[in-house]
Amino acid sequence: MFEWVSSPAAWAGLLTLLLLEIVLGIDNIVFISILAGKLPTKEEQEKARKMGLGIALISRILLVLSASWIVSLTKPIFTIPGIADHHIAEISARDLILILGGVFLIYKAVKEIHHKLEGADDAHNANAKPKLSAILAQILLLDVVFSIDSVITAVGMVKEVSIMIVAVIGAVAFMLVYSGPIARFVEKHPTVKVLALSFLIMIGTSLIAEGTGFEIPKGYIYCSMAFAILVEAINLRVRPKHAPADTPAIEEAH
Repeated sequence: MFEWVSSPAAWAGLLTLLLLEIVLGIDNIVFISILAGKLPTKEEQEKARKMGLGIALISRILLVLSASWIVSLTKPIFTIPGIADHHIAEISARDLILILGGVFLIYKAVKEIHHKLEGADDAHNANAKPKLSAILAQILLLDVVFSIDSVITAVGMVKEVSIMIVAVIGAVAFMLVYSGPIARFVEKHPTVKVLALSFLIMIGTSLIAEGTGFEIPKGYIYCSMAFAILVEAINLRVRPKHAPADTPAIEEAH
């Protein structure tokens, strides 16, 4: 099972796959952090993050072990005319999962942005306190959507199931270490949270496009996200840290 440990090519494949899993897992961390942040106490939020990542680990390993079945999901089950380049689009079970997952992701992100912009976040949390089980169910649903493409990609990159499992475990371990700091940073900076939610809308749109036959190069998406993050980092750097405290002094001067 682990004969590949003596093969340099296998190790190169493992490192490449691990890096890919980590990159694809960043949006997972953001989504889990935002969902967990809706729970009323810090203890429940931390528990939800850890349990959510545990669910992510288990679900991804199960998907890797059923990789042959996952690949079979790419077989068309029905067609829709006029979707991609005015040709008939062949829709598979994988496409349906991507479309439904993309719609759900856009719905959740838009709903959260609405609460932030309308200032209804606190009132919403007070009137409808989500349960831990409901949060974990949503995490599981989106993790399956996020994982399907990464598993199919993994099957195309390496042949050893043990390499895939090691890469998944390494990526989830990375997410477990950094999920807390990322969650606290997102909660501390409201503009970063809105930016992260906007990324989720873009990812959801990409999932729907991919499910309906439109291929959006991943490089465009990641470059756009990287540019937006760079601009926001500069914005956070130059933003006055004590602007509210300085305002009264300015008014008294007038």
